[in-house]
Amino acid sequence: MTALVVLDFIAVALFAASGALAAARKGLDLIGLIWLAALTGIGGGTFRDLLLGLPVFWVHQPVYLGIAAAVSALVFVLARVPARSETVLLWLDALGLAFVSVAGAKKAMDFGAPPSTAVLMGVLTGTLGGVLRDVLANEPSVLLRKEIYITASLLGATVYVVAVKAGLGQPVASVAGLVAGFGLRAGALIFGWSLPGARLGRE
Repeated sequence: MTALVVLDFIAVALFAASGALAAARKGLDLIGLIWLAALTGIGGGTFRDLLLGLPVFWVHQPVYLGIAAAVSALVFVLARVPARSETVLLWLDALGLAFVSVAGAKKAMDFGAPPSTAVLMGVLTGTLGGVLRDVLANEPSVLLRKEIYITASLLGATVYVVAVKAGLGQPVASVAGLVAGFGLRAGALIFGWSLPGARLGRE
């Protein structure tokens, strides 16, 4: 089993869990949980593969859908959704964001994309699943929260790509990207870190 497959499995499981939890908060049935979990888990990777002109990763490997279904069933059995479910969802999303951003950048580089494209693919892969989840669950989008989000994905993907180009090797580069992306997002959640917002001038 390759490092990319392991990263993809973990990323899909984490994002699927956040999607299933969002569905559980809305009181959906098991099919509803699986549907939202699958879209959250595979949405970003699907978009990445289409842009790169590659076979969509889950079409010929249904194990990814199986992971989403298994995670959904686990959430369905265990939930009673905890009272602090929003906090749980945010932390699952933070972990998923880090893993998916690195996995997206890694796959792009593995198939010959230049570094800048690989970083962009990491960010697109990392953020799209959460956006789909929030839109379909009728929740405020993670992209519209004040805390740093896209920047964390950008940092994780960039650190991974730079580390690979510096010759540090895939394992070290992957860990570095994961720590950087998750660390920044964790800091944003704990300390409320944010970047200056745009201010439109008054007419």
